[in-house]
Amino acid sequence: MILLVTPFVKAQQCAEVIEEATHEEAQVAGSLRQALTSLRAQDYSAVVLDQMLLESEPDESEVLLEHIGMAIPVQVNFAISKAERVVRELRAALQRRKKEVTLARQGAEQALRNELKGPVTALLLSCEMALQVPNLQDDAEIKMRAVYELAREVCNKLEPA
Repeated sequence: MILLVTPFVKAQQCAEVIEEATHEEAQVAGSLRQALTSLRAQDYSAVVLDQMLLESEPDESEVLLEHIGMAIPVQVNFAISKAERVVRELRAALQRRKKEVTLARQGAEQALRNELKGPVTALLLSCEMALQVPNLQDDAEIKMRAVYELAREVCNKLEPA
C-alpha cells in the first residue's frame, strides 16, 4: 500500500493513477498529522510526500519521517509535477528499494554461510573421528551417524544456490 501525503486538490486523482500504474492500493492524507495517524495504523511500501508540506512544517515532518518504518519515502513537488512524473519517481524508488532488499538478503545469507561453515566442518570431522573409535556401542554409533547426516544436510544447505 502507498500513502500519498499532500493537500494538493487533485491528490485523489493522482492516487488513482498510482494505483493503476503500480497495482498497489494508494491512500491520501491531506496533512502530516493525518499521515502520522495512517502510519500508526497501517504498513506502507512507500510514502509519497509533498515537498512543500515538508518544508512548511519541519518539526511535524521530522516526527513523520521517524514513524515511516520500512516504507520508502519519496519527496515530490506537487506544484510542478504531474501524476505521471510522480509515478515515475515512485517506480524508481520502489525499484531501488527492491534492489537494496535483494542485496541485503544476499549479504546476510553469505555472512551466515561464512559464520556457520567452520563449526559445521568441525562437527563433521568430530563425528567422523568418533565413528572410527573401536568397539563403539551400536546405539552410540546409530546416534553419531544421525548427527553426522544432519551436519551433512546443514553443510549442503550452506552451499550457495
